[in-house]
Amino acid sequence: METKRIVITGSLGYIGTVLVPYLTRQHHDCIGYDVGFFRDCTLYPPEPQRMEFKDARDITVADLRRVDSVVHLAGVSNDPFGKLNPHEVYDPTLTYSLRLASLCKDHGVRFIFASSCSIYGKASEEILTEDSPPNPQSPYSLNKLQIEDGLRALADSSFSPIMLRFATVYGPSPRPRFDLYVNMFAGMILTTKKIVLNSNGKAWRPNVHITDVLKAINNAIEYQGTPGTPLILNVGDTHDNYQVIDIAQMFTETVPGTEIRFLSRDGTKESAVDVDLVKDQKIQDGVDKRTYKVSFEKIKKIFPGYSCSWRMREGIQDLLATLESHHLTSEQFNNINYYRLQKYENLFQTQRITKDLHWIHEPSRP
Repeated sequence: METKRIVITGSLGYIGTVLVPYLTRQHHDCIGYDVGFFRDCTLYPPEPQRMEFKDARDITVADLRRVDSVVHLAGVSNDPFGKLNPHEVYDPTLTYSLRLASLCKDHGVRFIFASSCSIYGKASEEILTEDSPPNPQSPYSLNKLQIEDGLRALADSSFSPIMLRFATVYGPSPRPRFDLYVNMFAGMILTTKKIVLNSNGKAWRPNVHITDVLKAINNAIEYQGTPGTPLILNVGDTHDNYQVIDIAQMFTETVPGTEIRFLSRDGTKESAVDVDLVKDQKIQDGVDKRTYKVSFEKIKKIFPGYSCSWRMREGIQDLLATLESHHLTSEQFNNINYYRLQKYENLFQTQRITKDLHWIHEPSRP
C-alpha cells in the first residue's frame, strides 16, 4: 500500500491519541496538531506520536505541503454549559473547520471530517440512512451539521470531502472519555459495582468500538473512488443499535453481582458517584429526547471489505479488561480530566482559556 502523508487535527484527544499510532502502523507518514487542552489527561501512557502543539485555527498552507489527507478531529467534544456560551464556542469551530477545508481544496488535499450520528437527533422507530433528514437536538449536533453543510457548498468535481458520521464511540484510549455513556458505565461498574442511569434508559443509540472508527478513517484515507460529490458515511454496525438500558444490562450480565439504579429527579447523590458528572442537561424528567437507530450498510458498499470487528458484548468485555488492567480507581473515574465539558469549564474558570477556547496561560511545551 502506498505511503501517504497525513495531518490529524485534535491528535491528543480521545480518538486522536490512538489514531496517529494506528495510521503509522498502516505505513502512513503522520503528524498531529493539537492545542493541548487534554495533553495531561492520560490514564495510562500513550504510544508516542509525532506532533506539534498548534491550534487548528493556526494551520497554514505550509503545514499542508506534500500532504495527501487531513483528518479533522479537532472541535468541541460535546455541549458547553455554565458560563460557556454555545455560540461563542461553536461559531469559531465552524469557521476554522471550513477555513481548513478551503485550504485543502485549494491545494489538492483530501479532507476527512469527523461528524456524528447525533445529527439525526430525534427520530421515530425507523432505521435512518445517510439520506434521512437530520434533526439535531443540541448545539454540538447542530454544529456538526453546519460544518457538513459548509463542506457540501465547497464540494465540486475537484474536491470531494468525506464526512464520517460516527455512532456513539466507546472503548479504551490512554486519554479516555468517561462522559461517553458506555465508557461511563464501565467506570461506574468497576468502581461502585452499580450503574446509575440519568434517564429511563429507553432512548436508542447506535454504538461503535473505537478500533472500528480507526479502521473507517484509514479506509477513507485509502479510498480510490472519485465521486465528484461529498461522501457521507455512517460509521458503525446496524446490529449495534441498542436502547441505553440494554447496554446497562449487558454490563450487569458481564460483571455478576452488580446492579442498575436510576438517578432520582431531585438529584440525590448516589454513593461514590459524582452526580455533577452523571447529570445531562439534555435529559428532562428522566427522558432523553435524543433517540435514533441508524443503518450502516452504505459504508460496507463504499469501502469494500470494511466491517466492524467488535460487537457490543465483546467490546464491553475489552473495555472492562483494559480498565481493570490499569487498576482504575474511583478517584480517577471522578477526575474532571476525563470529562470534556468539565475540563473546559475548569480551564475557563481558572482563567487559563478564553470563552472562545484560546489559551490565556498556555502550559510550557516540551
